[in-house]
Amino acid sequence: MPARRDRQVTKKTQTNEPRKDDVESIRHAPLEMDAATFRKLGHRLVDQVAGFLESLPDGPVTREESPSAVRDAFNLTGPLPEEGMDPEALLEQTAKFLFAHSLFNGHPRFFGYITAPPAPIGILGDFLAAAVNPNVGAWTLSPAATEIESQTVRWIAEFIGYPLDCGGLLVSGGNMANFVCFLAARAAKARWNVREQGVSADSAGKLRVYCSAETHTWVQKAADLAGLGTASIRWIATDAKLRMDVAALRRQIESDIAAGDVPCLVAATAGSVSTGAVDPLPEIGALCKEHGVWFHVDGAYGGFAAAVPEAHEDLRGLRHADSVAVDPHKWLYAPLEAGCALVRDPEMLRAAFAYHPPYYHFNERATNYVDFGPQNSRGFRALKVWLALRHAGAAGYRKMIADDIRLSQAMAQAVGRHADLQLVTQDLSIATFRYVPRDIRADVGEEKIELHLDALNRELVDRLQRGGETFVSNAVVGGRYLLRACIVNFHTAQVDVEAVPEIVARVGRQVDAELCRE
Repeated sequence: MPARRDRQVTKKTQTNEPRKDDVESIRHAPLEMDAATFRKLGHRLVDQVAGFLESLPDGPVTREESPSAVRDAFNLTGPLPEEGMDPEALLEQTAKFLFAHSLFNGHPRFFGYITAPPAPIGILGDFLAAAVNPNVGAWTLSPAATEIESQTVRWIAEFIGYPLDCGGLLVSGGNMANFVCFLAARAAKARWNVREQGVSADSAGKLRVYCSAETHTWVQKAADLAGLGTASIRWIATDAKLRMDVAALRRQIESDIAAGDVPCLVAATAGSVSTGAVDPLPEIGALCKEHGVWFHVDGAYGGFAAAVPEAHEDLRGLRHADSVAVDPHKWLYAPLEAGCALVRDPEMLRAAFAYHPPYYHFNERATNYVDFGPQNSRGFRALKVWLALRHAGAAGYRKMIADDIRLSQAMAQAVGRHADLQLVTQDLSIATFRYVPRDIRADVGEEKIELHLDALNRELVDRLQRGGETFVSNAVVGGRYLLRACIVNFHTAQVDVEAVPEIVARVGRQVDAELCRE
């Protein structure tokens, strides 16, 4: 930040002649910071962050603390201070607090949710983006940032095999990326001006949405917020691999058409949250084309695996979708927040969100992202993604994603070899399993035993999450409560995945000993 130049503001008398005693220096705001101070504090903070990242693998994934203990550690219940404090002390104290009282998704043994560690260049990218602070809603307010976001969208499309001339934009995450695509489908497939007349127009048929029970809860939020209501959702059965049943989908669409309803959108999943299941995208796409239904793919988690040759062949089917949602803060390892909505026809985004004609700047069409999504004020999310794509390249990303998948497979193999664990599923980079004491393994399936196993594994997940050695989440598959380990983490290595089975079994034995089986 540049040093301030000495400037003067002159108060004029009634004769319009300046008086010497009326001359005032420019104000000094409480948030001002001169360049030397900013440089000093910035260098110190970078050193602290570097030290934190270096030491992260040697510490716990998280610490067992109550909410009140976290609040008390930094006086987070006190009133707003009337006076400010020294910024050096403030930054020093805050960094120490965060490093001591957080859950670290960058830890190599974090397997909980589909949240990746932040790429270091992404951390620096956020710093740089905040310094420029563009509003990436209008081109005139953010010329460089807008063009970088446009290229980032094209690169993401190229990486997953989607058409390069698609439209798209960066959003907060998977929920919003899916929601943007949902609204584009609503505007495109309603037989009336749904933006003007709403979904309850007198001439309107009922818009219907199709998805499987494995679909993330974004679909309920989208149906609710878009005015369709959750009753508009048709829940399609899945097969033994938890993939959408295409025959059942066909029957439901044809039944709704016969009833006078309007099939609007099929939301297929490319990597379910629970198990990593991938719907039969090519078959679903063909069915949607046959009936004129918008084909959307929720690839927030698994969409980027389409770039990996050894991943599901069905993932290649997303290239035929009308829209795709992906999350760079998942398998592109960008710092939160970074989601991306892609729509095959860019004009479908304008048709869903714009309220004025395209803007041309010096005879060149300028992109105004306010016309492509719900936000007016938009931060520079794309920079951290763009920098990382340039840093690692497509080949680097393909390797990291393939490594995560390979490590998940290795974990599944290690779980399968352990006498006290039962492997249930492994898909993409997610493995699900449960602790089954060997002395009751022969009775698995009996109602009493299954109730005990559900209670045991529910408590086991809680203990593991609080214990700090490793962090897993849970899934329910076939009515069974399971442990779920997901790897989207370029810090994770073979030694980390091979340590999981014995940690789980050791804690599981402790929990089992405490629970009554009667």
